[in-house]
Amino acid sequence: MMNFELTEEQKSVQKLVRKFVDKEIIPNIQEWDRAGYFEPSILQKLAELQLMGVCIPEEYGGVGMDYNTLAIVCEELERGDTAFRTAVSVHTGLNSMTLLQWGNEEQKQKYLVPQAQGIKIGAFGLTEPNAGSDVAAMNTTAIRKDDHYILNGSKTWISLCDVADHFLIFAKTNPAAGSKGISCFIVERTFEGVATKGFKGKLGIRAGNTGEVFLSEVKVPVANRVGEEGEGFKMAMAALDNGRFTVAAGACGLIAASLEASLKYCHERKTFGKAIGKHQLVQQMIAKMSANLEISRMLVYKAGYLKNKGVRNTRETSLAKWISCDAAFEAANDAVQVHGAYGYSDEYPVERFLRNAKAPVIYEGTREIHTIMQGEYALGYREDKPLRQGLPAWPFEKVSLTNN
Repeated sequence: MMNFELTEEQKSVQKLVRKFVDKEIIPNIQEWDRAGYFEPSILQKLAELQLMGVCIPEEYGGVGMDYNTLAIVCEELERGDTAFRTAVSVHTGLNSMTLLQWGNEEQKQKYLVPQAQGIKIGAFGLTEPNAGSDVAAMNTTAIRKDDHYILNGSKTWISLCDVADHFLIFAKTNPAAGSKGISCFIVERTFEGVATKGFKGKLGIRAGNTGEVFLSEVKVPVANRVGEEGEGFKMAMAALDNGRFTVAAGACGLIAASLEASLKYCHERKTFGKAIGKHQLVQQMIAKMSANLEISRMLVYKAGYLKNKGVRNTRETSLAKWISCDAAFEAANDAVQVHGAYGYSDEYPVERFLRNAKAPVIYEGTREIHTIMQGEYALGYREDKPLRQGLPAWPFEKVSLTNN
């Protein structure tokens, strides 16, 4: 039976992250956003609070909390700004959880443990200039030479590109095999031939570090291949289930922030002799934000409930990501409307919310991709099968973390 009432431990984490956001992010985010500056000390402080591996088992450097606790962390971080939720989404959701699910024991000890502790930062390299939703169209290659591979290619829209110590890079080991010819590799920044370049001029998430990763004759040990050759596509899809979960949870935080700012303004601003919150059309926008926050949280917690059980949740996570991200964009748009002309100025945070809300509607599967997925599920054209190796169920001490 699903029970989404927060435990005392989860309430404690929620309070901890909220206090951190109110102290460390909200007072500074306007300046960072204007400057297009990513503040790396935030990740260090999150590590000190043991939040960079919140859902990673203790034996691998984490704190062993459940997946919905990760959702709570992401929601509260995005209440401050999308940039820092994105950092946790990529580091924990896309990279660390993939290593937890697919990595061998040696890889977990060498890479997952320091990442879960926040000593090292992980990133995820799947998207390319000509391969976004169409993953099989990637051009990055990995050619085996004895005890190593030679990687060549580039990745784009990579969060934490200039910050990460480790990248999970997807490349074709058999270009003729399409999606079945993709493999996954752990690439260290210090490997010769790795270069990165951050983007400027983004519409939103300006306080985040996003850019390109270039791979030129990069020598990667065979020991750094995750899983077997040809399993990369399955790993990428499993990773996206985790990444989308954190994105959906973060969207709840943006809805909450939009609602919080709008409620405050409704009680401060008066028109036609009364507080604007007394006007019915303003109430309608407030009501939509409030309802969509509850709906989105329930969808996220349901996906987290399935993750906790070790059950595949592609359909549920896709639905949560689609609905919550659309709802976040609508909430931010309405928040600007509630604020009127002031909403168009960065004197108030809502214009940043609106700019930030657009990217999640696109990344981790566009709105259109998720619409098609949900249609195919409903029509019976798509069916989820258990992965060869699923994400460990929680509590972790009750399951084996060895490879299947």
